[in-house]
Amino acid sequence: MVAQEAARIIVNHGVRDYGAAKTKAAERLGFKSRGALPGNSEIEHAIEQHHQLFGGESHVDLLRSMRETALSAMGILSSFTPRLVGPVLIGTADESSAINLHVFADSAESVAMELSSLDIQYWPYERQLKSRRGQTDNYAGFQFRHNSAEIQATVFPVDGIRQAPLSPIDYKPMDRADAARVTNLL
Repeated sequence: MVAQEAARIIVNHGVRDYGAAKTKAAERLGFKSRGALPGNSEIEHAIEQHHQLFGGESHVDLLRSMRETALSAMGILSSFTPRLVGPVLIGTADESSAINLHVFADSAESVAMELSSLDIQYWPYERQLKSRRGQTDNYAGFQFRHNSAEIQATVFPVDGIRQAPLSPIDYKPMDRADAARVTNLL
């Protein structure tokens, strides 16, 4: 019940923090949040079920549109070997989800210069990701709008393409999709 309520909170209210959604769900259902709460993978599964039950064809259309936009953004950043990751790839995205890309470059500045040369207004950010259990690394990134969607491009070193960071959902290496795989999803 907590996983289903957390999924509803995430989808309907755009909450991105699974921990906060679980705590809020437990409180709404009258459970003490200090007790055993569902894991992130259970929440992810509940989100998938929520989309299947309530999203229907409109969710399929949304995913298609977001994946098309992701493919277009990957084309813009093609010199940085972009990979699609996160909710748009795995199918749990909603209207408030960003399209998350991993790009690979010698420096974050080269990605910023490419965006600037294309007259794309961007906002820098820094993201912490686990590279292995117990180790967190900071990565620069750039957020920009493309085809009315929010794109977040996190910059990894060129050799970072070989080792994906750990997913906050299941603590396994993140699934990454190149342009050919995204095309196949479409």
